[in-house]
Amino acid sequence: MVVPKREVALITNPAAGRGRSAGARDAAVNRLRSLGVRVRSLEGRDQVGATDVARAAVADGVDALVVCGGDGMVNVGLQAVAGTGTPLGIVPAGTGNDTARALGIPRDDPPAAADLVARGSIRIVDLAVTGGRYYSTVFAAGFDALVSERANRMHRLRGRARYHLATLVELRRVAPRSYTLDLDGRVVRTDAVLVAVGNGPSFGGGLRIAEGARLDDGMLDVVVIAPMSRAELVRAYPRLLDGSHTSLPQYTHHRARRVTVAAPGIVAYADGERFGPLPTTIEAAPGALAVLAPGGAA
Repeated sequence: MVVPKREVALITNPAAGRGRSAGARDAAVNRLRSLGVRVRSLEGRDQVGATDVARAAVADGVDALVVCGGDGMVNVGLQAVAGTGTPLGIVPAGTGNDTARALGIPRDDPPAAADLVARGSIRIVDLAVTGGRYYSTVFAAGFDALVSERANRMHRLRGRARYHLATLVELRRVAPRSYTLDLDGRVVRTDAVLVAVGNGPSFGGGLRIAEGARLDDGMLDVVVIAPMSRAELVRAYPRLLDGSHTSLPQYTHHRARRVTVAAPGIVAYADGERFGPLPTTIEAAPGALAVLAPGGAA
């Protein structure tokens, strides 16, 4: 369906993408206003403040909430709109932009992303939820989480380069951990270097760890990588770029609607944001997000 856009709230993290979001915001606001859309341009100083601002705008009845930034800002938007019916628009301006990538939203063209908002075509997709907090891409709970933790401290790089370097640094101390997974009541105990729970296929700027995951199938894709040597991990890493790691003998894939992940010493990440230590339970939230994206019903 197409929802007329009388007024949207556009919220920006001015620090996203090393300041790129300010330019993207201005380009998107100008395009929206030229198309007759009224825009409330808002900012959040940090994630908590941005979430409060976003929730207030949705409660005030805007026709759509638009986030300008990276996957962290998308995550802010999810907390405000999930389950409300208020559609989310995305103007990518961050480091990874994996949610936009999965949805087919232009990642380097803010006016084109704004055109999707003005057009008003809504696509209904799934989210995942853990501890009352939603995510749209991948829950990282192993070596991938350690890389995210390291990458978030690397402020001088962006995009894939940031994750590549963080991976090389963390490889020096990679070690398998013992995991207990509960997959819709089926318990699996295994040693692994990486566990990921995907709602979407990629994280880290296009690393397709959960290759084959779909945003509209009501399921979570659980990827387990069995212990590998440092040399094997170095050789396997480039295969995440095209999803060909799925042919590795250490790769195992499960699908479930509800997943509990437990392991010592892991702080999990999702949408590039710190979610907290394991154990945690993740559930699929089918149809929880209305998003302004290509392929939406018109």
